Amino acid sequence: MESSFSLKTILTISLFLFFLTPQSSLAIKVPFHPQDLLPLLPRQVSWPILNYLNGAVDLLPTFVGAASSFNDTGEWKGACFYENRAWMEFHNKTGSEFGGGTLHLEVSKAHSWTCMDIYVFATPYRVTWDYYFISREHTLEFKEWDSKAEYEYVKRRGVSIFLMQAGMLGTLSALWDVFPLFTNTGWGENSNIGFLEKHMGATFEQRPQPWVTNISVDDIHSGDFLAISKIRGRWGGFETLEKWVSGAYAGHTAVCLKDSEGKLWVGESGT
Repeated sequence: MESSFSLKTILTISLFLFFLTPQSSLAIKVPFHPQDLLPLLPRQVSWPILNYLNGAVDLLPTFVGAASSFNDTGEWKGACFYENRAWMEFHNKTGSEFGGGTLHLEVSKAHSWTCMDIYVFATPYRVTWDYYFISREHTLEFKEWDSKAEYEYVKRRGVSIFLMQAGMLGTLSALWDVFPLFTNTGWGENSNIGFLEKHMGATFEQRPQPWVTNISVDDIHSGDFLAISKIRGRWGGFETLEKWVSGAYAGHTAVCLKDSEGKLWVGESGT
């Protein structure tokens, strides 16, 4: 038993160090990146490495440029392809009032044969996404612009392009970290608590019973602070992510105030 555990530990550490080794330091350039092989490894080995290399923050896309008809975005380095550029071609293939457009995205110089880049494309009126794993020019069709406002916006400012910097595996790992937050189950509740403890250092202490009790106005003092949080279900998941990105430790807050006549008021935020 000890021998098996030691062998597994040594294998995990060896793979971990190998994955962290910069590719430029390898004597031979292999046709794949070591991280691309993680799904083929046993879950006990691959998931600890993925959790270390990636986290929920990898769900946040990185803005790389905006493509319009007047000028391209210049070049940027992707997670997989090291040379990328994009531009917009306007057309009216459908005969609509404002026409549509074709976004051209040219990708090249992939760091391995098995990687891919994931992109999010957005205007104030729509959001879409696509992925690329072949070095060539790709296209994304916008058959019709939603309105004159969208047409004018894209014509002047272009379609915004965001890169999922963590790549396919990092994004999937981050999704696995976030998905349970939105489930209305005990698993979801524990996941929300675990997420806040892991990413924010929050602590949760269970109150002694009874959890529900009757209180009178005399028990409340002016300045008493009320903190309310949802940690389960769809809105609980959104609230957890809202806390994470804003640094707040409560989803909703209110303050109790008493006027000169002793009448109780509750002042709450409007958000």
